[in-house]
Amino acid sequence: MTTPAQGLELRAVEAVLEAATLPTGEGYFAALAARLAAALDASGAWIARHEPPDPNAKVLGARSHADVAGSPASYPLDDMPCRFVIDAGRPRHVEVLPERFPGAGTIAPGAASYLGVPLLGHDGLVLGVACVVFDAPTPEHPRRTALLQALVARAAAELDRLRIGESLRASEDRFRDLFDEAPIAYVIEDLESRFIRANRTAMRTLGITPDQVHGTVGMSFIPDTPEAQRRVREAFDSINRGTDMSGVVLELRRRDDGRPLFIQWWSRPEPGGTYTRTMFIDITDKVLMEREQARLQAQNRYLQEEIKSVHNFDEIIGRSTGLARVLEDVSRVAPTDATVLILGETGTGKELIARAIHSRSRRADKPFIKLNCAALPSGLIESELFGHEKGAFSGALQRRLGRFELANGGTIFLDEIGEMPLDVQSKLLRVLQEQEFERVGSSHTLKTDVRVIAATNRDLPTAIGAGEFRQDLYYRLNVFPVGLPPLRDRADDIPLLVQHFVEKYAPRVGRTIEAISRDAIEQLQRYAWPGNIRELENLVERGLILATSTEFCVAPAMLPSTAPPLRPAPVASAPVAVSVPRSAARDTGLPVEADLNAVQREHILQTLQATHWVIEGERGAARRLGLKPATLRHRMKKLGISRAAQAAVDELH
Repeated sequence: MTTPAQGLELRAVEAVLEAATLPTGEGYFAALAARLAAALDASGAWIARHEPPDPNAKVLGARSHADVAGSPASYPLDDMPCRFVIDAGRPRHVEVLPERFPGAGTIAPGAASYLGVPLLGHDGLVLGVACVVFDAPTPEHPRRTALLQALVARAAAELDRLRIGESLRASEDRFRDLFDEAPIAYVIEDLESRFIRANRTAMRTLGITPDQVHGTVGMSFIPDTPEAQRRVREAFDSINRGTDMSGVVLELRRRDDGRPLFIQWWSRPEPGGTYTRTMFIDITDKVLMEREQARLQAQNRYLQEEIKSVHNFDEIIGRSTGLARVLEDVSRVAPTDATVLILGETGTGKELIARAIHSRSRRADKPFIKLNCAALPSGLIESELFGHEKGAFSGALQRRLGRFELANGGTIFLDEIGEMPLDVQSKLLRVLQEQEFERVGSSHTLKTDVRVIAATNRDLPTAIGAGEFRQDLYYRLNVFPVGLPPLRDRADDIPLLVQHFVEKYAPRVGRTIEAISRDAIEQLQRYAWPGNIRELENLVERGLILATSTEFCVAPAMLPSTAPPLRPAPVASAPVAVSVPRSAARDTGLPVEADLNAVQREHILQTLQATHWVIEGERGAARRLGLKPATLRHRMKKLGISRAAQAAVDELH
């Protein structure tokens, strides 16, 4: 025979077992509240959740034996004994319920006694309360309290699970927002560099859309250049070794428009080794700015090595017919971008004409870069023209920008183009045709926008026949030829040039010159000038150094005796005042009584005989004449001078 107490305990055990087997999810707390009321023979039961600082408790499940039309979704704690349970964190039993807590009548009308226990999380935090009420006064009993605690133990665990899940979801939302909205690009990749996830900054930086993210291969953004490929291989090798790469600068290409993209890249492998976390910052503007700064610095260093002066027609001295024709050609070709080939003997002012073309062109505010092709060893010309990469050859300790990069947007002047090696000529031809080139040691093609002006004192058609110059390059350069007359054909310009050089050098050597001797002008006009204007400039400077009066004179010993005069000495000898403007300089009007070519031929022939027909070297004829060997050979051919022909003439005599 079972006693009432034993029956209660039996129902309690059954209730605990039933509560333990209730499925979680929607309706769990309502079903549990029903089990509580039945097991403890209570008139009502409810389970509520409390989330500080909310002053109310949220009802998760409720049960009442009384005829109650539903249960409120929440209730204020201050009007309920649940406040004591939550604040104390332990069970509480309350009698005389309506008198002490009038608010309890809203969810438990007619209740006389209250028993509540806290719902504790794994960390001891009070998450809510479970309570039962009785219609009749019911004294406190430890067994009843223990039974209630046993019944709601799983409810506390379920509430704790819900709290942790909500916290995780909130954290995921926060981290998702942080991931997606971070100003730094963030990508999760597998070990084959395939994208798993990318935030908005990464997609915007790489030029991809959300539907293109999954499966996109990171390596596909790397351009096919040796430097870019080397950097990324080193980076991924480091990842595979499990080490961290910090701050590596990589060069990429955007997916949408192919524009260059430079990033500072960090990557760290996930501890499990299944993926990597990659971050990067777009530093394209910084890299391009640094490159432009380096280009400008290199350009500035180059320009500092040059003579800083403005070159224009006002500083091209002369009024002869030959020079006027040249200046007319310059005026016509300068506004175009046509390639110009300047032809003329050494010392005739080819660079000055090139600068005049540049200053009259639409590129006048851009760089004018020059290179003397005969002044550098053949092995260095290519590097000077096109630049080189670090390590491209012995001594290449850092990247160097070539003249074509420095001149981008402007003009490059290639002096002595006839001395350029054949292998470099082919690369120059490509620049003229395609406007592109590669640095030495690099396969990355660079575009350039450069106007080319070339100059030479060689007979290029003859050099083509001798296999020393490419015919196709000659045709590319010879778009608009400009021939400069030698000084011997500009005798009328000598007074103007002498006056210009006197004014230029007299202050430098500490001389005061008030007049230029007429006799000096006439001596200079009779001379053949194999060194042209450069020779005249040097002679005037030397004459100023030797001057002993305020009148500029030319001592006979200053003119080489090996150069026969072109004109007879005049009878009169009147001084020319320095104050006379160049534009008003007087014409000498002296007659030409000797054939210029005949005199020049005789002069060269005498020099060759004196040197036993040795052209090159310290004792060669070219050295004595102040010419380059190639120039002398060209003139010999032009004037019909050869050793065999001269030997035949000597035999006849």
